[in-house]
Amino acid sequence: MENTEILAIYGTEYKEMTKQLLEEADLASRIPDKECRIGIKPNLVSPSDPSWGATTHPEIVAGIIEYLQERGFKDLVMLEGSWVGDKTEDTARLCGYYDLSEKYGVEFLDMQKDSYETYDCQGMELKICDEAMKLDFLINVPVMKGHCQTKITCALKNMKGLIPNSEKRRFHAMGLHKPIAHLATGIHQDFIVVDNICGDWDFEDGGNPVVMNRIMAAADPVLCDAYVAHLMGYELEEIPYIQMAADLGAGLEDWELAEFRELNLPKEKSILPKKRKIVELQDAVEEVESCSACYGYLIPALQKLKEEGLLKELKEKICIGQGFRGETGELGIGQCTRKFRHYLKGCPPTEEEMYEFLKDYIQKKSGRNRK
Repeated sequence: MENTEILAIYGTEYKEMTKQLLEEADLASRIPDKECRIGIKPNLVSPSDPSWGATTHPEIVAGIIEYLQERGFKDLVMLEGSWVGDKTEDTARLCGYYDLSEKYGVEFLDMQKDSYETYDCQGMELKICDEAMKLDFLINVPVMKGHCQTKITCALKNMKGLIPNSEKRRFHAMGLHKPIAHLATGIHQDFIVVDNICGDWDFEDGGNPVVMNRIMAAADPVLCDAYVAHLMGYELEEIPYIQMAADLGAGLEDWELAEFRELNLPKEKSILPKKRKIVELQDAVEEVESCSACYGYLIPALQKLKEEGLLKELKEKICIGQGFRGETGELGIGQCTRKFRHYLKGCPPTEEEMYEFLKDYIQKKSGRNRK
C-alpha cells in the first residue's frame, strides 16, 4: 500500500473485513520490528453504542488485534480518553473494550487518568499523555463523522483523546483548528483504520447514523481527512485544520492526490443525508469557544424542542462557551455563562437538563403552561 492510497472494503462482517483490509495494506511490513510497542486508538467520545454513530466498533479493533497477534506482535495496548464531561471507563465498558482487553490480553489505558508532559509541537506548546509518547507505532481508529464545530472529525481530531482534559478545554479556548493542526506534529500517526460503518454526519455524539458499512485504511492522516471532507461534501477551506496541518508538514492536503481503491463493492447503495440537522439548529445558538461535550449535548436538546414545535418560539440566542466567562446576557448554557440573567449551571450540564431548562424558559416566555 502506497502512502497516497486509501483502501476501502464493504460488508457487515467487520472483524474479518478489517483483517482482510490490513492484509491488503500489508500493515505488518510497516512496523519496524516485533518488539515495537503498538498503540490502538479508537474514538470513545461518550457512552453510546457504536450503532448510534459516535464510537468505534469494537469488532474493528478486534480485527486489528488478531491480525497483529497472528503475526507475532505482542506488545499491544488500547488507549483513549473520552471528552470532558464523561468518564472513559464508562464508554469503554459500554462499547465492549474491557471485554476485548480480557479476551486478547491487551491492556486498555484510560488517558483521563494518565500523566502528561508539555511538548513543543512546531511552535505551539501542548500537553500530551505520557503513554501516547511511549508508543513505537500508533494505529488510529477514528469514526468518520460530523462535528458541531469543525464540521468533520476523523484522523486528525481523534488525537485529542491523547491529551489531558485540561488541554482539551484549552483547545476549545484556542478555537480547535490551530491546536489540532499542531498536535498532528506532536503525535505521529503511523496507520489509520477509519470506521465508516455508520458515523453520524451531523455531530460527534451520534444519534443520526448514516449506514455505509465501509471500513477504510490510510497512511497519511491529512490526506485521509481531506478525502473524508470530500466524501462528506465539504470544501477544504471549510475545515481549516486540514490545510494548517499540511502547512506544518503533517501530510498532504489535496484529496485529488489520493488513490481510492475499493477491495469490493457495496451490496446496497447508501442513502446519504440530504440536509444536516446541525446546520438547521445552529441558528438558535451563539457559540464562542465551547467544549465539545457542552455543545454536543445542546444539539439533541434543541432537536427535541424542534420536534415539539417549541424551538420556533425561542426569540433569544442561546449563548454557550468559554468566551462568555465574565460576560452578562439573557440566556446561557453552562457554568461559563453564570453571570447571565437566565443560565443553566453545570460543566457540562446533561442533555436532559438542557432540554428541561430551555423548555421551561420558552414556555414561561411564551405564556404557555407546561404539560
